[in-house]
Amino acid sequence: MDNHKTHLSKTDFKKMLLSELQDVTNISLKTVKDRAPVELDQQAIGRLSRMDAMQQQSMDTAKEARRTGRIRLINAALKRLEEGDYGYCLNCDELISDGRLRLDPTFSLCIDCAK
Repeated sequence: MDNHKTHLSKTDFKKMLLSELQDVTNISLKTVKDRAPVELDQQAIGRLSRMDAMQQQSMDTAKEARRTGRIRLINAALKRLEEGDYGYCLNCDELISDGRLRLDPTFSLCIDCAK
């Protein structure tokens, strides 16, 4: 059995990035109502239920912040692809290993600079 991994092209990485961007965007769109302000009407829900709802809203808002950050990283990687800089470390300008980019195609630093 051959354990050699094939080299991924810039097109392959672009497909990975666009696919993840679509996935993250879809999740964000599907969860808009989860981040909506919690109804504070005492008659509608009890105090503990309202507290639970507020805690859930807070967690959903934090998840959205992480998704927004991920979208920024993906868009930055796509921009580097367009400009021909993708796969090169932003710090030392050396090539970022294929394995590192397979792990996360948004990485912008080589392993040495990331330490």
